[in-house]
Amino acid sequence: MSTYIFSSESVGEGHPDKVSDTISDAILDACLAVDPKSRVACETFVKSNIVVVGGEITIPKIGRKPIGSVINIEKVIRDAVRGIGYVNDDDIFHADKLFINNYLTTQSPDIAQGVDAKKADGKKHAEQGAGDQGIMFGYACDETPELMPAPIMYAHRLGRELTRIRKAGKLAKWLRPDAKSQVAVEYVDDRPTRIINVVISTQHAADVSHATIEKFCIEQVIKKVLPKNMLTKDTQYLINPTGKFVVGGPQGDSGLTGRKIIVDTYGGMGRHGGGAFSGKDPSKVDRSAAYMGRWVAKNVVAAGLAKRCEIQFAYAIGHPEPLSVHVDTFGTGVAGDEKILAAILKVFSFKPADIVRQLKLLRPIYSKSTNYGHFGKDDKELTWEATDKVAALRKAIG
Repeated sequence: MSTYIFSSESVGEGHPDKVSDTISDAILDACLAVDPKSRVACETFVKSNIVVVGGEITIPKIGRKPIGSVINIEKVIRDAVRGIGYVNDDDIFHADKLFINNYLTTQSPDIAQGVDAKKADGKKHAEQGAGDQGIMFGYACDETPELMPAPIMYAHRLGRELTRIRKAGKLAKWLRPDAKSQVAVEYVDDRPTRIINVVISTQHAADVSHATIEKFCIEQVIKKVLPKNMLTKDTQYLINPTGKFVVGGPQGDSGLTGRKIIVDTYGGMGRHGGGAFSGKDPSKVDRSAAYMGRWVAKNVVAAGLAKRCEIQFAYAIGHPEPLSVHVDTFGTGVAGDEKILAAILKVFSFKPADIVRQLKLLRPIYSKSTNYGHFGKDDKELTWEATDKVAALRKAIG
């Protein structure tokens, strides 16, 4: 019998890095709403009452017109921050009081020619190529109904519930947007058995006591959303361990797009290729191939072909085929990994253009993915969560 403890963290949408991700994806969605063929790589930096956006955006529909002629970037940013909840009178970082610096330019033509579905000097084909080189992973397991690792799903549940209560504005009016959660789960023979400890740090108004916050988080959040059979008399609760969390968000710390890539994926349980998601259109395989990997791995597990599945892709910029595809079921497959991979290759295509087509990625859906993980959500618009290839995989493997 093997026993180990695995922990994963989540962060709330008011965390400075998630504020940045939210702004970047809001700008991406605004561009895709104007033109589904928009090329977007938008980075955001936040600190104190300042927002800086930079990157490359090309909207073919408007030609050489400035982006501002069709999209009010400042309004998109303020609306995104307002949606998070930075609207309190004592907020330094406040939706209506931000200083915004815009450094968005058009996409480099050298990158564009490699990605576009047409021939160009030095390009040997007329197909859409990958937007960059790199490696991407997808993962799924049967530990939760979402086919996600238990620690990260439990951590996300805590963050979502804190946000739901805060935005409802009735039960705990002292809650503020910045928050983090963390859950440690004990595994016995690779199966989650109990929760060892739970950490919640939530920003709050200055006039609430630590005892009130602690009781609320344990009774109204933790015990309401985590599985009762996983909580024991020995489970340890650490609520605002510093004792005070009044100064938060971009006032307390800087934020940057793409710094929460493990929170965004599998909480460290599955491997990560290193590329961030938010602010990138689906021609960037950092995002689209990672979504594809989740779709494939989830369908493998949902089909009963394995209890755990991880798939890796490698791409070269401008090249229309993956350079490699690797599958690992960690010894849980009903057949060898080579046979499962052969079935996957019969059912799915991993060309960048085909990924976009299969998952219908040219839509303004990305703000739905930004917070509480890009995977494991029950939303039909997030097509990479569909288990619609189960029958085809079973047939392909025979």
